[in-house]
Amino acid sequence: MEVSRRAFVATAASASRVMGANDRVRLGWIGTGSRGQHLIRMAAASGVDCEVVALCDAWDQRREEAAAEVAKRFPSAPKPALIAKYKDLLGRKDIDAVVVATLDHTHAGIASEACRAGKDAFVEKPMTSMPMQGHELVKAQRDNKRVVQVGVQQRSIAHFIEAKQQFVDSGLLGKVHMARTLWNANGGYLTPVPPGMEIKPAGLDWDAVLGWLPKIPWDAKRYFNRFAYWDFATGGQTGGLFVHMVDVVHWYLGIKRPMAAAAMGGIYQYNDGRDTADNVNFLLEYPEKLTVTFEATITDMRGEESADIVFFGEGGRLSIFRGRARFLPQGKGEPVMMKGTPEPPHMANFLECVKSRKDPNATAYDGHYAAMACHIGNIAYKERRVIQWRKEWDIA
Repeated sequence: MEVSRRAFVATAASASRVMGANDRVRLGWIGTGSRGQHLIRMAAASGVDCEVVALCDAWDQRREEAAAEVAKRFPSAPKPALIAKYKDLLGRKDIDAVVVATLDHTHAGIASEACRAGKDAFVEKPMTSMPMQGHELVKAQRDNKRVVQVGVQQRSIAHFIEAKQQFVDSGLLGKVHMARTLWNANGGYLTPVPPGMEIKPAGLDWDAVLGWLPKIPWDAKRYFNRFAYWDFATGGQTGGLFVHMVDVVHWYLGIKRPMAAAAMGGIYQYNDGRDTADNVNFLLEYPEKLTVTFEATITDMRGEESADIVFFGEGGRLSIFRGRARFLPQGKGEPVMMKGTPEPPHMANFLECVKSRKDPNATAYDGHYAAMACHIGNIAYKERRVIQWRKEWDIA
């Protein structure tokens, strides 16, 4: 009852504050590990006037590390409050928006609670860890008129935007019937346990990390190498990597849902206790006469040409990722090269939308369907059969 009352008060207070163009955006961080600290740096570099009011993490060490990062990036700002429970952060009246950089299984729930507490939310990808979670978050965002940005940052990278305009929107690429995506050699999926962490640190709230998952004893491998485990990461390489790439395919081609998926792969090399595949392939079919594939391996750890999105169109072939874009027209035309651009202003886009109330580049609706492409493939992988799209997964 008390939590509900605080959430109501916070919602009313936030709704009554109409931001002006010169207002400072007051931010709270939920999840201050490496990704959360990276997003602090992105907020500082955004060019948008903002302040980090509070930092929340289940581990006190990471709260302190993030506080040091804030002091470095915002040297003239007051020291942020350090908070152990995210509900306490959401109850604060002096926060306009939150950044959710927790484990996958808590993304949607915390972001939904933030919306109901009157906060806008930047939520890391994948937005959901299970299919129906997207419905709750989209409803919370719409009902409370919140801004929700999902951390698929390609939508804010300059050369991705330019390539879409120059090759896709112009019609040069033509009708696309196949898109291939791959991301290999990602070292984050082989993260070792730091020395001495076999025993849980006293300042780490393991129950808070588990959230709604079944309570289990401290598992250092699961905590530090989370992408290797289904419960902490949505299929591992699929929810962590494919979500970025399929979101680009959806965005470029104006599509949103596959009608069927098949998958194969397994644990072929790293018998280290993981339960997500170290080698995996997806095949998704869309009603727009299009197939999309995904492949990922951590067997080959060479970084050269390890990630790509390739569109095979009737007018040519477009290959693009974060470092470059290359368009090869059909026939004897010369290839067109485009250099990659620096770190994207994805956080800046979010902060600007907090002020303007416009839709951000990657909405909760977009986040639902990008994650669903991963979910349908993950179900196919687990059940070893072709999975058809289910009507209940749609959001109106």
